[in-house]
Amino acid sequence: MPAHRVVMAVTDGMPIFEAAVPCQIFGVDRPHLADPWYEFSVIPVGTGPVRLSPGFALTPVGHGWDPESTDTLVVPACTNVHEDPPAELVEIVREAYQRGLRILSICSGAFVLAAAGVLDGRRATTHWAHAEELERRYPGIRVDPSILYLEDANVITSAGTVAGIDACLHLVRIDHGAAVAAELARGLVTPPHRDGLQAQYRRPASPAIRDDWLAALLDWAEGHLHLPLSTADLAARANVSVRTLERRFAEALGLSPLRWLLRQRVRRAQQLLETSDRPIGWIADACGFGGPAGLRAHFARIVGMSPTAYRRTFHERIGAARIAG
Repeated sequence: MPAHRVVMAVTDGMPIFEAAVPCQIFGVDRPHLADPWYEFSVIPVGTGPVRLSPGFALTPVGHGWDPESTDTLVVPACTNVHEDPPAELVEIVREAYQRGLRILSICSGAFVLAAAGVLDGRRATTHWAHAEELERRYPGIRVDPSILYLEDANVITSAGTVAGIDACLHLVRIDHGAAVAAELARGLVTPPHRDGLQAQYRRPASPAIRDDWLAALLDWAEGHLHLPLSTADLAARANVSVRTLERRFAEALGLSPLRWLLRQRVRRAQQLLETSDRPIGWIADACGFGGPAGLRAHFARIVGMSPTAYRRTFHERIGAARIAG
């Protein structure tokens, strides 16, 4: 299997951070994680150098937009959410969608997808500060400003700035598996997986807690997923009340403690299915599901397939890539 081809389209005035994230995730070769990694290129839209804010210039290199050599199109942002995006960029997105390519928008890039008609009738997200404007300009979109990123078929939209990292890691998880995505995140010194349904930043009614007891608790819990942990167990470990624990999880993660635990267990199961030949019962115990039945039920609900099917599909894909390479 050849490398997955990711193309990022940029236009004058786009912010540098949102454009830099896909470059770092997809554009740096990582044969120690997966070989082949990605074939990554940047397409400046327009005739001259593209200026990225603040103070960067990108000179066109290569042959421009070619949908035949693209698997995933990334739109990192738009210049101004109150103005129409460049017609050439809109047409690139529209053609990519018509050809069935995977499309990812970061932050205000959702406005470009909306202008191309890609988001009509879909759920989508963007930076919380732009959500009302997106909904006002494109009433046919079901805008959800409360989440980090959202996948609807082959279209992925993400919230602002750092959420773009989460969305890009989500694509790596799809293409190369949870273990590879987790190792990449470790190298980037970023959380290995923030669920797309996790809440965007919300200004709390009172000042946020400034100590690091939650981070320490999460690290401890990830190392003890084999235990039958409850909300009370986590609260006791952190030496706080259950109510305080639940409130802090909601503020920081947008999840209840038990929902967060369940997603960590499923993610650990994914990694073990990818990297070991351990039987399903052993993996269920190691991840704290209490038995194969619990693992199968929760795994199917969250991942969309059985653990056995996930393992088979993952190794078939990796095997095909090795043969092609």
